[in-house]
Amino acid sequence: MSQPSPSPLQATVPDEAAGRRFDAVLAELFPEYSRSRLAAWIRSGDALLDGRPARPRDPVRGGERVTLAAVAEIQTEAVPEDIPLDLVYEDEHLFVVNKPAGLVVHPGAGNPAGTLVNALLHRDPGLANLPRAGIVHRLDKDTSGVMVVARTLQAHTALVEQLAARQVHRQYLAVVVGALVSGGTADAPIDRHPRDRLRMAVREDGREAVTHYRLRERFRAHTALECRLETGRTHQIRVHMQHLRHPIVGDPLYGGPLKLPRGATEALVACLRGFHRQALHAEVLEFAHPVTGQPVKAAAPVPEDMAGLLRLLREDTRLWEEKESQRR
Repeated sequence: MSQPSPSPLQATVPDEAAGRRFDAVLAELFPEYSRSRLAAWIRSGDALLDGRPARPRDPVRGGERVTLAAVAEIQTEAVPEDIPLDLVYEDEHLFVVNKPAGLVVHPGAGNPAGTLVNALLHRDPGLANLPRAGIVHRLDKDTSGVMVVARTLQAHTALVEQLAARQVHRQYLAVVVGALVSGGTADAPIDRHPRDRLRMAVREDGREAVTHYRLRERFRAHTALECRLETGRTHQIRVHMQHLRHPIVGDPLYGGPLKLPRGATEALVACLRGFHRQALHAEVLEFAHPVTGQPVKAAAPVPEDMAGLLRLLREDTRLWEEKESQRR
């Protein structure tokens, strides 16, 4: 399925990136490539800043045009598979997909097939000629919700630029352990965990990570939060909630030991014991259309497993409040 790319990839450095290193900005503009590969292209002169070679540490001013010439390996080797897709939005330039929990985005070790990429290639074989089959951001396997997928190189470039400039509104619903009293902002850098390579962690030497959160619904011993990503680090909301000591319900990596509210209803106890994925859902995605510039807003309904959890949390809180009022 590999063919030479028809043209180099291009992107514009966001004004907000002024003063930052060229290699760091390049990594955000072209997240489909590893940092080591991008560094090699900078050294070889295949990554140009306003048409000229630059050093990795050179600061950018904002507004420059970046060109990647060495992009012969952008195609995917995944094979198309007839896997059902829930498309929230579709035109000739992009898809917005409502990804179910349990569906892996990219093929990889342990998941060579049956992924979102395989499904997308069946829907549009032309995606094989785009970086990562047009995917510009991802959701974890067990996180549900909306994702945007580019269908053309022009759309891909524009969407990546919007993400790098923090112009894409990504709103999530998370159910966390503990009854929070207010919202706030988690501004804590994230990078790979120093000992466990499967996990991420808050680290002083990590990459900037900012999550804004506000109370959606407060229960007796849990809280439903509306989370908005300012940056898009791997596992960002999950790591930040753990850092705040309010991990996401069911999170197998960051949730810690199961905590059951004292005197909880049997139905809630059974639900919490059986909730084996992070209770995290990407519910709203807003961005400018990469070709027309018109606003696009896509939303995905709360999946039934999370909706059921919320119903049981409301019922448990109602019963507990009734008991408390009777005691008084």
